[in-house]
Amino acid sequence: MALAYSGGLDTTVAIHWLKTKYNAEVITVTVNVGQEDDFEEIEERAHKLGVLKHYTIDARSEFANGPVASAIMLNALYEDKYPLGTALARPLIAEKVIETARKEGCDAIAHGSTSKGNDQVRFEEAIKAMAPDLMIIAPARIWGMDRGSEIEYARKNNIPIPEVHSRFSIDDNLWTRSIEGPELDDPLAEPPDDAFKWVVNPSKVTEPLKLDIEFEGGIPMAINGERMKLPELILTLNRLVGGHGYGRVDHVENRVVGFKSREVYEAPAALTLIEAHRDLEKLVYTPIEYRFKRIMDQTWTDLVYEGLWHEPLRLELEEMARSMNKWVTGTVKVMVRGGLTILGRSSPYAGYSREIADYVKGWYPSDEEARGFINMWTLHSLTAYRVRWGNGLS
Repeated sequence: MALAYSGGLDTTVAIHWLKTKYNAEVITVTVNVGQEDDFEEIEERAHKLGVLKHYTIDARSEFANGPVASAIMLNALYEDKYPLGTALARPLIAEKVIETARKEGCDAIAHGSTSKGNDQVRFEEAIKAMAPDLMIIAPARIWGMDRGSEIEYARKNNIPIPEVHSRFSIDDNLWTRSIEGPELDDPLAEPPDDAFKWVVNPSKVTEPLKLDIEFEGGIPMAINGERMKLPELILTLNRLVGGHGYGRVDHVENRVVGFKSREVYEAPAALTLIEAHRDLEKLVYTPIEYRFKRIMDQTWTDLVYEGLWHEPLRLELEEMARSMNKWVTGTVKVMVRGGLTILGRSSPYAGYSREIADYVKGWYPSDEEARGFINMWTLHSLTAYRVRWGNGLS
């Protein structure tokens, strides 16, 4: 059996549970998508629990250049707030666990998601799509233990659980850092400062940060003239932008599983790149393209959040987004100081004409042309208005 192993409490307890309940030979798979973990320590913990084999798979570049790149091109913010960090990573993690399961001849895959979370949908949708013949086991969902029960189970069975460094439960990758904990369950409670690691308190920022972000074909390629690979660029922005107080997200989120949840995230690079990319799109696209693209963005984002990674429309929307993003090339100037301000933008494919837009000189329609345009443009609306309300009825 292959277990998607994060190294945390749930999946560490799951190793022992799977071995005793199912008499399973467990192979653990840890997929590195940019989380700040000690992977050698995770592997050592797995071996102490008697796993048959352990794999650590570095998928950072694949994560950045695949799901994250698509999220940038499609301005992916679920409910206008959440940049989909966890949602983007789960299908890729599932894919790597399936590849390992196939290699080792496993007949089942296990994951650590609970019955309250969205990730159970994301993991199992991906497994059903790519490996429908493999059994799926969700130990935390089956056993129904809470955190206290898990710790007691671990002590009773001499399970080496990870040392707790924070009272918050953290799930991080290159793109976002998710923060959960009992004191955040109250949507009115202000998150304490020690919940955050990437983004400093905005009230403590004194100096502004100015950046030029260059895009080619919808993908960010350089910061202030320095070209970087996408994983490095994301890490650089997380550090620079987060250090200037921008990138915290706190909102009430509508979960797939049917209830509202207060969610707190850190995503400085994600929020910066999406805002800059969207601004550049507005410079390049026609009004019809831009409005249609917003519908595409929201639809794609909802599909990913809801765990429908293998829905054909998700793939079709990405193909169209790549085609439209061919023209999203240029530079966006931003300033960061607790918030983000767009200072300017340029593109060789800009649909903007200064000669036409200039209010002082340049092209103007004649009075006759303007009157004719206004008459035609308003005809449908004014005809309906007169029919419905022109008689004074309301």
